[in-house]
Amino acid sequence: MAGAPHLQEFVARGVYADLTIAERAIALAEADPNAPLFLNVDGDTSRATLLADAEALSAALHDLGLRIGDVISFQTPNWLEAAAINLAAALSGLIVNPIVPIYRDAEVRQMLADCRAKAFFVASSFRKFDYAAMAARLAPDLPDLKHIIVVRGAHEGAHSYDTLIASARGKAFARPKVDQHAVKLLLYTSGTTGKPKAVLHNHNTLDFVMHRSGAHWGIAPGDAMIMPSPVTHISGYSNGLEAPFILETRTVLMESWNAEEAVRLIEAHDVVGTVAATPFLTELSQVARAQGKELPNLRFFACGGAAVPPDVIPDANAAFARCHAFRVFGASEVPLVTYGWPGAADAHLAATTDGQIIDYDVRIVDEAGTPVPPGADGEILARGPAMFMGYADAAQTAEAITPDGYFHTGDIGCVSADGALTINGRKKDLIIRGGENISAKEI
Repeated sequence: MAGAPHLQEFVARGVYADLTIAERAIALAEADPNAPLFLNVDGDTSRATLLADAEALSAALHDLGLRIGDVISFQTPNWLEAAAINLAAALSGLIVNPIVPIYRDAEVRQMLADCRAKAFFVASSFRKFDYAAMAARLAPDLPDLKHIIVVRGAHEGAHSYDTLIASARGKAFARPKVDQHAVKLLLYTSGTTGKPKAVLHNHNTLDFVMHRSGAHWGIAPGDAMIMPSPVTHISGYSNGLEAPFILETRTVLMESWNAEEAVRLIEAHDVVGTVAATPFLTELSQVARAQGKELPNLRFFACGGAAVPPDVIPDANAAFARCHAFRVFGASEVPLVTYGWPGAADAHLAATTDGQIIDYDVRIVDEAGTPVPPGADGEILARGPAMFMGYADAAQTAEAITPDGYFHTGDIGCVSADGALTINGRKKDLIIRGGENISAKEI
């Protein structure tokens, strides 16, 4: 599969590395098997250890009948097992479907049925909820679901994650050649209202965005990143599970957000940065200030996902010795349309705009689809090499992507003369009065 039509230009231009994380993981383990990939987990998990677990899990899934192109879903917190599941999928050419842990029976049933998942990895329990029991309740309604695999626990009639890996260690099989342009990630963007939107990414689109963000933020091999964002969201998935193989970084996974624990982990592991929601930045800076700790190794904090008041960024930066916080904008469909303004000289833009547009072509259009004058508000359309392949539903794709390959984000914003994008609301929240567009956010 050569990819979606709107990505063909970028394929022809040769912008992609054409490498999967499986190929990268094997090369990294051969170069330095003992280098740590995931910190604060089981005494720092090395490249070789994680690869061995993923290879065993890949073999076990093959024994269970999983084949290239099949979908496997997982619903776990930010646990190391999620990294092994994701790498095993890449090794076998499986499509991985992360499901956010806050979802329960109705949403999970809908997603598993829609993507026709063959295997479902679930936490045994987390935050007093029994996910394994939920999976068992759902299974009779899901004819495509053949295997439930319980992580960190057991449940009658389900496989144990640990037992599967132990049973397949050292077992070899002829792994398929994986097409880097084939679907690797299927991620839902909606809950139970209407048909869910299944966002499709291939190996190259995610690899591209990680390389570009890493370069823009000055991330170097060996740097440590802390990940409090759920690895079942696009930001946590990319920057938490994928970055160690693509950028040769190390990840500190946080099962649950706690600002005091985050300060401790940042100090203990010389963490240089993160991508997380704005409330995390606010709480982290408050705790750091209260403890009198300036966290001198922390260099950047990319935040987004919700409106960011202008005073949040400078207030947070004042609490740290070197950290530059900045706003970014993107979505599961178009990860990181902007990479923020990480430089000290751009502190004002970092606080008052949603970032510098990198790699994407952006159009700002009115209701009729006509480009608006510079600086005027309109819907943001974006097109670039990191954008998704489309939705699993062809009709949804046709509605969301223009004939020349631009994605309708549904966000209202403007672009300044210096290339800064500012989000001013959602299209569905736009109020039209007397022929004038009025932002609900502004009101």
